[in-house]
Amino acid sequence: MSTDGKWSGELEAQRKGGDTYPASVSISSVHDAAGKLTHYCFVFSDISQRRQAEEQIYRLAYFDPLTNLPNRAQLYSLLEQAILEAHRKQDHGAVLFLDLNRFKHINDSFGHSPADTLLAEVGRRLSHALRKEDVVSRLGGDEFVIALFDINRREDAAAVARKALAALAEPFFVENHEILLSASVGISIFPDDGRDAETLIRNADVAMYRAKQLGNSGYLYYSREMNLRSLERLKMEGGLRHALERNEFILHFQPQLDLASNRIIGTEALVRWQIPGQGMISPAQFIPIAEETGLIIPIGEWVIEATCRQLRAWLDAGLEPVKVAVNLSPRQFSQNLPRTVMGYLHKYGIPADLLEVEITESMLMHNADSVVAMMQEFAAAGIVMSLDDFGTGYSSLSYLKRFPIDTLKIDQSFVRGIPHDANDSAIATAIISMAKALKLRVIAEGVETESQLDFLRAAGCDEIQGYWFSRPIPADPYAQLLRETNGT
Repeated sequence: MSTDGKWSGELEAQRKGGDTYPASVSISSVHDAAGKLTHYCFVFSDISQRRQAEEQIYRLAYFDPLTNLPNRAQLYSLLEQAILEAHRKQDHGAVLFLDLNRFKHINDSFGHSPADTLLAEVGRRLSHALRKEDVVSRLGGDEFVIALFDINRREDAAAVARKALAALAEPFFVENHEILLSASVGISIFPDDGRDAETLIRNADVAMYRAKQLGNSGYLYYSREMNLRSLERLKMEGGLRHALERNEFILHFQPQLDLASNRIIGTEALVRWQIPGQGMISPAQFIPIAEETGLIIPIGEWVIEATCRQLRAWLDAGLEPVKVAVNLSPRQFSQNLPRTVMGYLHKYGIPADLLEVEITESMLMHNADSVVAMMQEFAAAGIVMSLDDFGTGYSSLSYLKRFPIDTLKIDQSFVRGIPHDANDSAIATAIISMAKALKLRVIAEGVETESQLDFLRAAGCDEIQGYWFSRPIPADPYAQLLRETNGT
């Protein structure tokens, strides 16, 4: 004002009622003809709406709207500042990458709205479990990152991880549902595991993924060896994305032997990945990656079509009609699945009773309503339904009565110990007795010895599948085995 007689800026103004508001103010000095200052001219403008808009833009840019936690951009900014400060003071810090286990099943079972409410409550619990100076943020989906500043020992980070996991272990109550959650946590330490936000978060993510693989619903510290494992996984994921285009998948078939007639009355189609120059990749290696990435959906559809195509080839060659079982992944279950399956049966002219669909107990428990509707569609079309890996989940008699199941498959983990392991023998016998009472057929998986076969036959098991009779084999050797065994 003293220099040029003008000033402008923003002030807190007060209304007559006493409440304040943000105002844009311009002040100009007014002079008379002689140049003498006579008064000042004030121009006030209420900028409440503009300030609210600016605050809203800021929150949208730096905070997650669902949980009100800092988002990725804010986290990176805070971490970089903290890293500079820690470097100056020679302090240590840590990044904890937390991912909820099986959250997709919760989302699919209860819907998006309850799942969002659950995520907001997870954010609230994590915030309450931390010190004031620490930061919890949501990266997106069911991924949260906790940034710890000024820690003295590696064990301090583990203590926070245990505290966070304990906070999530208490039941959640959302829209009259009791939901139990668990999580996996990966920990990276500054400066040992990275000197910038990007590296620390990435390495904590790698450790989290390894913790999830181990299935311990706990935490793991990052190590350099994990990165090598992560690179191998990324390489396999990249190859998996192109495997369908390159026609690298093939089917092997493991026959199912009827113990009353000693005839092959079914077979299970099992996908194999054969890479030129590298040989066969174990399903145990690539199926979990396919599940996580969603690639199991196109791979699963390929298996269904390839099975129908192979059935058509066998029928055209005069081979005895024998049903073929295919495994379905939880991620394949959608409203279009029955239409897709029956579309391929129609395309290749395959009778519906030559296709058997296998599902697992966990699929029944997590998606009961949608699964039962689809199973009823399959059953109405004449497709055979079987429950795979029976005994490893949580099925009850009421569940078995509710679903249109034709066959129970005793999981090989219970077959392996018979007849010498009393517990396995008792479980296998109980499953067979229960199935008989419910008028279901029973197949025992993983039968490898004569003594296992004799025990199962005496217990009343209907069919066996396993290396004692045949390992999974390609289509042509299977066709030859079928002819030799059944005399056709």
